[in-house]
Amino acid sequence: MFLRRDVACSVSTNTAYIIKHNKNCHYIHRKILFAMSKLLILSTVLITLALVFYTTGIWSERFSKYLKGWHVASFWTGFVFDLSGTWSMGRLSEHPLNFLDLHSLTGQIALWLMLIHAVWATYVVRKGSEGVRKKFHRYSLTVWLIWLIPYFGGMIMGMTH
Repeated sequence: MFLRRDVACSVSTNTAYIIKHNKNCHYIHRKILFAMSKLLILSTVLITLALVFYTTGIWSERFSKYLKGWHVASFWTGFVFDLSGTWSMGRLSEHPLNFLDLHSLTGQIALWLMLIHAVWATYVVRKGSEGVRKKFHRYSLTVWLIWLIPYFGGMIMGMTH
């Protein structure tokens, strides 16, 4: 609650509520909403960069049918962008990490699968046999398809709110 002379504004994490209209209160209201939209833009860009890097790594590996070091770098880059975007989206949410929410649950599953996939790919490139490097693409597509569920689910949720 902001108190300034006879001005009172109540501010939550997502919304600024004007109780009594005044020039100062109106300024606070606009500033908070502008900051929120910048965080939403940042979150969206980070999640989209995750899509670009992870998709590039997955499909390049699939077409070459051989796991290369740059594929692994693309998996890790996509994971870091997704983790950063998820963290910043969580700052916008009133209930981050609510596992009763389908989007939060599928998002967590996808993040953990991306991490396991990137760690496993790193191991295979460093110490795996040639046969494993040639067959790795079979598992990558499954992880990518699961990752798309919270990506498009979040997009649909964002458009309907």
